[in-house]
Amino acid sequence: MVIPTYDEAGNVAWIIERLRAAQPQVDVLVVDDGSPDGTGAIADGIAAVDDQVHVLHRTAKGGLGAAYLAGFAWALDRGYDVIGEMDADGSHQPEQLQRLLTGLLDSDLVIGSRWVPGGSVVNWPWEREVLSRGGNLYVRTLLGISVRDATAGYRLFRRSTLEKIRLDEVRSTGYVFQTDLVARTLRAGLTVREVPIEFVERVRGESKMSGQVALESLKRITQWGLRERWEQARGRRRAASAERELQPR
Repeated sequence: MVIPTYDEAGNVAWIIERLRAAQPQVDVLVVDDGSPDGTGAIADGIAAVDDQVHVLHRTAKGGLGAAYLAGFAWALDRGYDVIGEMDADGSHQPEQLQRLLTGLLDSDLVIGSRWVPGGSVVNWPWEREVLSRGGNLYVRTLLGISVRDATAGYRLFRRSTLEKIRLDEVRSTGYVFQTDLVARTLRAGLTVREVPIEFVERVRGESKMSGQVALESLKRITQWGLRERWEQARGRRRAASAERELQPR
């Protein structure tokens, strides 16, 4: 599991302990973006006594997507067949990881979803729930996909999935990265499955999500959606033109 961190000193040991207890066979990679609060050093101390915990240090805060891309590259280079995402703040419960592992048996990407039947959120204000549900509805409508929680960050990918979706071409670095990878997976003709999870709002530390971040993500999704619709329309026009050329005169 790839766990990106920035100023998560109060959470990193706690979440690793829970994950290692819930799924002892799972290796952990902490990708720390130079946290000034010492998160990286705490992770190093855990890795020194547990050979299933690893730490990748980045020198600057480069965004969620950039941290995951670095973590994916590290895991692919070392031959892992299943590579996952998990937040460091406890919002993604390690005790529910088995749901994702089971879901991956017949899919290429499995998402722990808040917005499918059985999914839920804990300790969220109604405004944030409306923002998340509305944002995901917007994504489904604009991109023409059926995934109900395309912005979710609790995921498992097959190695083959990450190899097929051309990670070298991914340019999204913030929270929109999650939607980007869902869309790429579907465009590659692969299977995305959602399994219900209980998402728990963090109780320690500060959230990296803000209204500005959410608006920036929606802006990027709008650009992608409009570009994709334009390309689809051009494709239909070319097909219609070719069909007319083939008709007898």
